[in-house]
Amino acid sequence: MSQQNPTAEAVAEPDRPPGRGDGATRARRPALLSGAVGRNLGLVLALAALCVVGVVTAGDRFASFDNVMTILRLAAVVGVLSIGMTFVITAGGIDLSVGSVMGLATVWASTLATQTMAEDYHWSIVVLTALAVGTAAGLVNGVLIAYGNVVAFMATLAMMVAARGLAEIISGRQTQIVKVDGFLDAFRGDLLGIPVLVWMFFVVAVLGWILLNRTTFGRRTIAVGGNPEASRLAGIKVRRHLMYLYGLAGLTAGIAAVMMLARTTAGSSTHGQLYELDAIAAVVVGGTLLAGGRGTIVGTVLGVLIFMTLTNVFTQNNMSISAQAVTKGVIIVVAVLLQQRFARRSST
Repeated sequence: MSQQNPTAEAVAEPDRPPGRGDGATRARRPALLSGAVGRNLGLVLALAALCVVGVVTAGDRFASFDNVMTILRLAAVVGVLSIGMTFVITAGGIDLSVGSVMGLATVWASTLATQTMAEDYHWSIVVLTALAVGTAAGLVNGVLIAYGNVVAFMATLAMMVAARGLAEIISGRQTQIVKVDGFLDAFRGDLLGIPVLVWMFFVVAVLGWILLNRTTFGRRTIAVGGNPEASRLAGIKVRRHLMYLYGLAGLTAGIAAVMMLARTTAGSSTHGQLYELDAIAAVVVGGTLLAGGRGTIVGTVLGVLIFMTLTNVFTQNNMSISAQAVTKGVIIVVAVLLQQRFARRSST
């Protein structure tokens, strides 16, 4: 009897390579789906569901190529802001000023003096001015937070108010029309049938992904968000790194300002109102932890597309802005609750 058991077992259980059993496979699948792949898959499915709703309710008006380009063009500006916000939130911070900083950058870059210099020398002066204003404002935030020990919420709230006020003073609350033909020709056209603004969003997203996932800067950002004290003991200059992160958020606000100038052909102190909330919402829905320590550029891009597609579906069906706001609020709350659930599961 003892000699028949191995044979019976061999028939019942065919030879398998070590570690390839059904149990191991089943164990790996939940782990995979509960990680970044699972989160991004859920976002893709949510985006696909919104597209189906749009096609069913609005038909060809939603599914047309022009409407898709409209969604992407609107997503581009908020998307670039959201890329910078992803880095800040991954490090455990917050930036409430990016919308106002973007508005200030559009005003400063469209002043008569700036446009005159651009016409006399080169249209890139408009771009450089917007980038410089955005980066400078971000660095001011970073210095206050990192070296002045001001809470990020308060420092960026102060910048939000101050930047909006300065933009109103410079512009006199008047819209400033951009008349630099070289600038408009460079950013208002299409490349391979796709608007240049969409390509800019794509390039910034790719560079952001590389910076976060393939560089020492990105690893330090995640480490600082996970445990600032342990990061300091490990040799990371936490304060300087935080300053750089807020400078990066300001730089993306400057890029978004260039895109807004191209899209509207005007600088205005009203540009970017509440965009900081849209950026934070997209980042959180995309899967970046509000507490810091985990960030995802892919998730942020999907979060932006979800919100912009939702807005477009509501617009196509003539639904009120109030209903849009309520729906967005529900989505944000659900995203935060799911984050808390995943955080508790990973800690057990």
